[in-house]
Amino acid sequence: MSKVQSIAQIATEKAHQLGIKKFDIYGSAVDQTSVQVFQGEPKQVKASQKSSVIVRVWNEKQQIGVTSTTDVDEVGIELALKTALEASYFGVTDHVPDFSTEAKSPLPVVKSSWGKPFPASDLIDKLLKLEQDLLNSHEAITSVPYNGLAQQEVDRFYLNSDGALREEARSIASVYLYTTTEQENRKPRSGGSYKVANTLETLDIDGCFQETVEKTLSHLDYQPIPSGKYRVVFSPEAFLSLLGAFSNLYNAQNILDKQSLSTPDSLGKQIASSLLSLSDNALHEGNIGAETFDGEGTPTRNLPIIEKGILVNFLHSSVTAKRMNAQPTGHASIGAKVSISPNYYHVFRGEQPTQEYSLENADNVILIDDVQALHAGVNSLQGSFSLPFDGWLVNKGEKVSIEAATVAGDFLELLKSIIFVEDTPEITPSGICPRIWIDSLSVTGQS
Repeated sequence: MSKVQSIAQIATEKAHQLGIKKFDIYGSAVDQTSVQVFQGEPKQVKASQKSSVIVRVWNEKQQIGVTSTTDVDEVGIELALKTALEASYFGVTDHVPDFSTEAKSPLPVVKSSWGKPFPASDLIDKLLKLEQDLLNSHEAITSVPYNGLAQQEVDRFYLNSDGALREEARSIASVYLYTTTEQENRKPRSGGSYKVANTLETLDIDGCFQETVEKTLSHLDYQPIPSGKYRVVFSPEAFLSLLGAFSNLYNAQNILDKQSLSTPDSLGKQIASSLLSLSDNALHEGNIGAETFDGEGTPTRNLPIIEKGILVNFLHSSVTAKRMNAQPTGHASIGAKVSISPNYYHVFRGEQPTQEYSLENADNVILIDDVQALHAGVNSLQGSFSLPFDGWLVNKGEKVSIEAATVAGDFLELLKSIIFVEDTPEITPSGICPRIWIDSLSVTGQS
């Protein structure tokens, strides 16, 4: 009998003793080792084992109570069930969460590698060498203030009193490097890279190193640019950051709460250029942390969101799906309330373009590599953004780093102003996406 089956058996017995007929439990456990270094010495070494279990109980009036615990032995489960039952009598009576209609549907099969954990001393040695190699790579690179190498094992499960039982486990390794420069009479410049993999052996540490050096050095010979309207090309990371910042556009809970740029009637309407298609695909092979079920036990899937510019689906939990006469989509997290969040974006070309664009022959085009200050520069309810960025002014393939600038606009107008979606995608930790060309955006520079 597996540990999850044992938990299910204990929970069923204790629920019967307490007179509880309906309950569910979601839990996760993370065993993680992470290290950071600074100036040739270990800066932080952290090893942790974290577990979190959410217990929900429905009373005879179908009100729901929720509690959390870290104990999954008999005493802990019994106390959690009892506490949740007591809390249920103070629960809401409108739009009460229920079991997902797909909590017992077959799960997708996902291939993933399982890596053996390395001792923290090995991680420190690898990171110390990376720091020294970065400092030796160019005389202008004088510091690696932010870095990290981590490995973790994740176990998740979901079960309910209706017989649903899910469990999965995976391992993840990650590396992060960020360098800064010092040059006489020049402002400090920086660059970084982040890579993830299932195992430390398959982690692209060399790629992270090379990308960090290249990005840092590409910003050394910076120049100011005048303010004005520019044709803008977003890197995959930058465009995915904007998609995440405005996810209320297709989040059903935000829509029902009237905290969205969309309404329930937005489905089927053109919200973007027909060149753009977008799906949320937790099962994409590029998604290292792929999960096969969400917090309600609903299987994850490849969900089309925008097809050739038309909004075709919202992200749903069981609660929003019931209210909007839809199906849950595998994007729910349970807690004091049920929340919804995207899994893994997949941006790709919709209709074929009538005109091709290339940085090799473009004039006066801004390539945005990374947008910053999303927490302060985005008004997700109005659709507006004003964000500082790292990037280059490109002329006939030649890139000159921009000293400092801010890009501003309206997100819905940006989607409709897409003039080209490149056909070469790039896999990133948050999604897969090619470079996206925008006809015109306001850029404020330092001239």
